[in-house]
Amino acid sequence: MDLLANLNPAQARAVTHRDGPLLVLAGAGSGKTRVLTTRIAYLLQQGVSPLHILAITFTNKAAREMKERVAAMVPDVARELWVATFHSTCLRVLRRQARFLGYAENFVIYDDADQQTVIKECLKELNMDEKKFPPRALSAAISGAKNRLLPPEEYGDQADSFFTRQTARVYALYQDKLHRNNALDFDDLIMLTVRLFRENPAVLRHYQNRFRYILVDEYQDTNQAQYVLVNLLAAEHRNLCVVGDPDQGIYGWRGANIQNILDFEKDYPEALVVKLEQNYRSTQTILDAANQVIKRNRGRKEKRLWTAAGPGTPVVVYMAGDERTEAGFVADRVARLRQRGTPYRDMAVLYRTHAMSRVLEEVFLSRGIPYTIVGGLKFYDRKEIKDLLAYLRLVVNPADTVSLRRIINVPRRGVGEASLNKLLAYSMEKGIPALEALARAPEVPGLNGPVRAACTGLARLFARLYEQSGELSVTELAQAVLERTGYWQELLA
Repeated sequence: MDLLANLNPAQARAVTHRDGPLLVLAGAGSGKTRVLTTRIAYLLQQGVSPLHILAITFTNKAAREMKERVAAMVPDVARELWVATFHSTCLRVLRRQARFLGYAENFVIYDDADQQTVIKECLKELNMDEKKFPPRALSAAISGAKNRLLPPEEYGDQADSFFTRQTARVYALYQDKLHRNNALDFDDLIMLTVRLFRENPAVLRHYQNRFRYILVDEYQDTNQAQYVLVNLLAAEHRNLCVVGDPDQGIYGWRGANIQNILDFEKDYPEALVVKLEQNYRSTQTILDAANQVIKRNRGRKEKRLWTAAGPGTPVVVYMAGDERTEAGFVADRVARLRQRGTPYRDMAVLYRTHAMSRVLEEVFLSRGIPYTIVGGLKFYDRKEIKDLLAYLRLVVNPADTVSLRRIINVPRRGVGEASLNKLLAYSMEKGIPALEALARAPEVPGLNGPVRAACTGLARLFARLYEQSGELSVTELAQAVLERTGYWQELLA
């Protein structure tokens, strides 16, 4: 298969650069995914083992798409590639190496709601008012610290205000609780992998020799922790290919550091720099407007997007006096396009926040324009899904107190907050997992007979599920949880 047949000269230059660092400055719509996937296929054709290639993306969707494209070009070896997000990559490393950090390798990962639960527990124990210290603000501060690779003690040393000093107290207790629960949050995945590599040179060397060719997508969106991780892995062989566009850096609010891509040539003076400037997505009119806007950015890598697609229709800018007038203008344009034969499904209205949709919806409804709001509650954010996941996490990690809090009365078992706190206090006092405390509920002072019976019954259920977990598929195990707990019947009721 001729991998270079459909590439333009700049794309081909990026694909065929074999060894050494490579910076690909890829403008919007310039075919960067094609370059990344074709470069992987080219390396494989050149005899590089798929086991020696690591490709990192920012979303699972992008990782799947990349792997599928490579498989279409080089079908026999693509399955052995590591193509994953930063978090998935670190998760795979930690599943094998967590013991070096004092965690069991069956650790669970807490999502945003779980984090809020733990932070609220911390505030209660520290006698701190949730109104003065909102859990979400504390969670964001802790996340920011982890993205800068600051453990609690270093964060505390740098605290320069009352709020940050109090946050440091919460952060320290929060990490202690996670460790006791054998749990990590998403930011821990990267921070702890960096710590693992820094504290264990032999482990780092193993992964450096495993991943001799590293490719990173959307490099302009990397934060400090991701930057350090990538450069630790690439330090030995220096075959690091990063693809990105400083002009598309929009995630500074969540810790992304645009300097990571701007300073790539300082980090790797021998790097080849390739600019992808031919756009395959837009007309020249749109590109000219974009070029005029972005050229005012300071400290950018100069490039100018162009296309062979022709000028296209002019860009229209409409300045409305208020939001209802603006919505009326949009509705008029939609109606006009529909009269010309454009199906509604081929039109889209983009807005900055969901709050801005209200007036648009009112106007569309009043004019009989059908619409669908894209978004809403994600599958994994639904209560019943989070409940089921909490059960499954407890099957593999009996120390997970956050999951236990979530499901202790799902479905209802008559175990109140006071009884649960007594069980968890007993668990801490005896140094045993939370599920073992359930099994030993008759020994826990202050629990009545029905609560003890409910707890021991639940403990027996988890023991049976654990015994069968090696034989059942995940689907079968989930079905067993739903049926044996009675939760399925409750959902159907």
